[in-house]
Amino acid sequence: MKIVLLEDVKSLGKKGEIVEVAEGYARNFILPKKKGVEATSSNLNTLKLQKANAEKIEKENIEAAKVLAEKLNESSVSLRIKGGEGGRTFGSVTSKEIAAALKSQLDLDVDKKKIMLSETIKTFGTHEVDIKIYKGINAKLKVKVDEE
Repeated sequence: MKIVLLEDVKSLGKKGEIVEVAEGYARNFILPKKKGVEATSSNLNTLKLQKANAEKIEKENIEAAKVLAEKLNESSVSLRIKGGEGGRTFGSVTSKEIAAALKSQLDLDVDKKKIMLSETIKTFGTHEVDIKIYKGINAKLKVKVDEE
């Protein structure tokens, strides 16, 4: 029996795939648990429309991510932290503070988990920070750290 999977099924296939399964397995497991539907022409047509819609949304997301990456590559944010003698800092700049600065200074919402800091910024000056925006799309943001 041919089945269109509605969600990932371990050792059988991924969502959207058409798989051949035993009739009893389909009748007793896949169909009652709504993990798949029978591969009729109307269900196949619905699957095709869903895939086309998903591709369209994916393209829109990629375009939006590229625009955001361009904006971030051209931008910079300024942060102020307390400093001591000899140019040393009290504390450090974290991804949470960078995300808050992006929101307040540039009005851009960037999740702090997407800001890739190998370690926190503990020195004054200008630093480049990598930001993961989308699959394969990254940006570099200049973060200027000044003394309060």
